[in-house]
Amino acid sequence: MATITAADVNKLRTITGAGMMDCKKALVEADGDFDLAIENLRKKGQKVAANRSDRESTEGAAIAVVNADNTAAVAITLNCETDFVGKNEGFVKLATDLANQALNFATKEELLASDFGGITVAEKLIEQTGVIGEKIEVGQFERLEGAFVGSYVHSGKIATLVALSANVAGADEAAKNVAMQAAAMNPIALDEAGVDASIIEKEVEIAKEQLRAEGKPEAMLDNIAKGKIQRFYKDNTLVNQDYIKDGSMSVAAYVKTVDGGLTVAGFKRVALG
Repeated sequence: MATITAADVNKLRTITGAGMMDCKKALVEADGDFDLAIENLRKKGQKVAANRSDRESTEGAAIAVVNADNTAAVAITLNCETDFVGKNEGFVKLATDLANQALNFATKEELLASDFGGITVAEKLIEQTGVIGEKIEVGQFERLEGAFVGSYVHSGKIATLVALSANVAGADEAAKNVAMQAAAMNPIALDEAGVDASIIEKEVEIAKEQLRAEGKPEAMLDNIAKGKIQRFYKDNTLVNQDYIKDGSMSVAAYVKTVDGGLTVAGFKRVALG
């Protein structure tokens, strides 16, 4: 029987993030074999993950990371079950580390399959499920590339990315302001072209039914409904929304105050809950 020292337990805890008692028990069971102890802790994580697979994981941390030259960015959510865990410093660090790693990949599946300290990200999440005792998963994953990409994170719960058409003076502030807009107003698309036709068809039908209920003549319905759809675009597409910092102009008009040729090229938004 190997002698398990406090230093051994602390070393295993540092490697795995597991609790002191769990680490000591794993080392005792493994007769001091670190690799076997780590494997045992991961197996415990797998068991906990299986037991919690049907749990809701709507809390956690939303993180946005932009590359050094502001041409690509990712936004992810690392989900857990309780706000208490979601605010934990170690949990937020793990979310940030994963977001930084996500910059190298195009999809969530590629991220989950990538190496993270000798195991895959997917295996790390299983391990941490065992350590923390809550279901942990990468929920949302969004990537955005462009001439200039900026980001904004609101209270660790919403993360947004915005791409501008050019890297001009003031692009950093403009991208952040538009990202704040996307966080606050939750647009469904960048512009009219991004709205699914089925959504518009449904909105037109709703508008017509409302107008009929108001007693409007059938011959007028199409024209009035078109006006209501324009209002729908204004409320629900990013570039057409009233700019939250100055309601006298749209978001599209705001970015042109930064540079006359500047446009918003795209956006992504992830949120918990």
